Order: sequence, then C-alpha cells, then structure tokens
Amino acid sequence: MRLIVEHRTRYRFSEPQTRLIQCLRMTPDDTDDQTVIGWSIDVDCDARLRESRDGLGNRQAMLYADGPIDGIEISVRGEVLTGDHGGVVRGTHEPLPPVFYLRETERTVAGAALSGFMVEALAGGADAAAIDAVTRAIHGRFKLASHVEELRDAAATFAAEAATGRELAQMLVAGLRAAEIPARYVSGYRQREGRACAPHGWVEAFAGAEGWIAVDPSAGGRIDERYVRVAIGLDTASVTPVAGSRLGPGEEMLDVALIVEQARGQ
Repeated sequence: MRLIVEHRTRYRFSEPQTRLIQCLRMTPDDTDDQTVIGWSIDVDCDARLRESRDGLGNRQAMLYADGPIDGIEISVRGEVLTGDHGGVVRGTHEPLPPVFYLRETERTVAGAALSGFMVEALAGGADAAAIDAVTRAIHGRFKLASHVEELRDAAATFAAEAATGRELAQMLVAGLRAAEIPARYVSGYRQREGRACAPHGWVEAFAGAEGWIAVDPSAGGRIDERYVRVAIGLDTASVTPVAGSRLGPGEEMLDVALIVEQARGQ
C-alpha cells in the first residue's frame, strides 16, 4: 500500500520566545516491509535542523531556532510504501538487545491488578500466540476513547473503563514487561478510511525465536499495511513527535493536524 502522510504541528506563544530547541522524531525508516519513497520536514521560520539517530536507533532531527519567535509551524509530508507482513517485524535498526526492553519507567509500572490480568490472559505462554491472546483480551476489556486531557500511566489506565489507543499500547507494554516479555512502545501513523487521524501508538513484543511481532490493542490484533512505523521507545514520553525546550516567558498553544491516506490509484 502506498500511503501519503501530512502532519502539521503549530505552536503559538503568548509572548515572544528567545530560543527554541526541539527534538523531532517524525521521520520513518526503511524496513523489510516499509520503504520511504520521499519525506520532508519544513519549518516556517529561520531554523537549523541536524539529523542523527538516537540510542534506540530512531531517526531524529534536532531543531534550533533563535528569536524573537511568536510561533512556529513544523510541516511533515511524505510517502511510504508498506507491505502486508502479518505483524512480523523485520529489517529494523536494532542497536540494543531485546532484554533492554524489560526496563521499567514511571509510566510503565504495571501494578498488582494489571500484572494479575496479564498472568491470566497469557496462561503461562510467552510466544506469539500468547501475545496475540493478551492483545485481544486488552481490546475486549476497554472502551476506546478518542481523547483525554493528559495521557495516564499504565496502572491508572487499567483502572479506567475507557482509554485512548496510545494509553492501551503503553499499558500492554507495561503488562508484558511485568510478565518478563520484552516490549516497546511504537509511535507512528495509521490510515483509517473515513475517520479523523491522530498520531498513533502500538506495541512490539519479543516472542523468543519468533522475533519481534507488532500488535495494536486498540484494534485487537496484529498491525498491517495501513501502519507507518516511525519510532520506538520505552513509553509514550520517549517517542513524542515534538519535544524540547523554549527560552522565554508566557504560555504556549498547540495545534496538530494529520492526514494519512492511500495514494490515488492504489
């Protein structure tokens, strides 16, 4: 499938800023089943971009802009060719061993309730079939929320009746790690016909000899060719598309617009 992504992030400031430093994790990488045909990041003010990879292997760009700055708009546009891989993750940049993704963060502390649920849902398994089963169990337990004021940690999400897709993914990561299954949060894009788009998150879990598999608890199963993989991390905070600091007083207002659609004629 050939997917077109247009992602705009706009910041406006109540008072001019002296300087901005932002880390942009908004550029996907090639894998065996994902080929980036073209990708660009444009900024509407005088800024410098320095591209590199972070410690997890993600492509990133550091943005530096000197003020006075009343606002900044970051526009991403690109095309990606994806294949139907059955949720099997192949050809990714892997600088770290799977055991690293057992590391717990403040947002991925499972707690007793989630840990107990995982033990029952996994039924003693740690292979791909068990991971698929627990993904379906998470999907069936929660109503899907379109928006929350602030993303909750894993334990708080499990105590709720509804959660966003990103919260469900982070919660599943926490539960899998509590069961000693390496898991990581994935940020990226998902094409949804006839529905509004938002930055999306899912999970990659290490199933031993079967390798990494990608599952989406908000959909209840493996990911497919409608997904564009951008970055991996230990939790939602580590793969925020735009994160950084500003030097200056006042408040900031954020507006995000995203379109993910299949190329015409595909």
